Amino acid sequence: MLCVEISSPGGPEVLKPVSRADPDPGAGEVLIAVAAAGINRPDVLQRRGRYPPPPGASDIPGLEVAGTVAAVGAGVEGWRLGDRVCALVSGGGYATLCVAPAPQCLPVPASLDSVAAAAIPETFFTVWTNVFERGRLKQGEAALFHGGTSGIGTTAIQLATARGARVFATAGSDEKCRACEGLGAERGINYHTEDFVRVIQEHTTGRGVDVILDIVGGDYFPRNIAALANDGRLVQIGLLGTTATATIDLNQVLRRRLTITGSTLRARSVEEKGSIAAALRREVWPLLESGRVKPVVYRTFPLAEAAAAHRLMESSEHIGKIVLTTTT
Repeated sequence: MLCVEISSPGGPEVLKPVSRADPDPGAGEVLIAVAAAGINRPDVLQRRGRYPPPPGASDIPGLEVAGTVAAVGAGVEGWRLGDRVCALVSGGGYATLCVAPAPQCLPVPASLDSVAAAAIPETFFTVWTNVFERGRLKQGEAALFHGGTSGIGTTAIQLATARGARVFATAGSDEKCRACEGLGAERGINYHTEDFVRVIQEHTTGRGVDVILDIVGGDYFPRNIAALANDGRLVQIGLLGTTATATIDLNQVLRRRLTITGSTLRARSVEEKGSIAAALRREVWPLLESGRVKPVVYRTFPLAEAAAAHRLMESSEHIGKIVLTTTT
């Protein structure tokens, strides 16, 4: 198979197209002939040597793929050769063949092609488990999503809006703020020129929001606390800020009954990820099938041009997802 490996930790130039032996699916796994693979921030961290794959995972980057089932391992039920699938994986996505645990596979929604489907798993799994399971966002509540034009942000805005929540989102330019609003956000907040705490307080008449999904951390932490309503929930899923530490006023947590939580996805068990997949199929797939929610794809690159795709990712110029394709 053709794949892209990380020759050594470093910049995008260390991503090298190579040939490797075809993988075989083990018990409970399927082999996917990959048509497209999504790119995510954790791929960049892995390339830099800051996010190693968990034990047993492929060293090839890539956390989500879409394509067709090429082989099934022992004990697999529900998937047959030729089925169109998208899958969450712990590595191995930047390749023409990829092994995935069967419980982490989902059918490609009939209305979507493989490129759009490849933009689903990592962000939709992440948003569902963090916003709606850990964050418990409900209809009629208000949410703030940082990084509103990222893959996570564009997904969170659409899902929360479709499920009846008020949505606010931060982004790095007025153009990106308008893009957030076009996806359903009530107000995009330019974090370069506006104080998101002040804007939230103004638009909620001082109440604050019920849920915040944060990918930044650092000095955003106390500001997030200030933007939460009583009984609010802060869900931390990334640390893009300059520091992984923050100071907290625990009196605020006690007095206002706040919940602070967080998670990572990659190292969770197949059983846990399978449970998220089942919830997505039940709760979110109807929204994808109907077109009420759509993955936002900014640009595609051929698999061999993964380095160029990473350069675009690091520029933060994109809105939505960047996807690699295996066909020219």
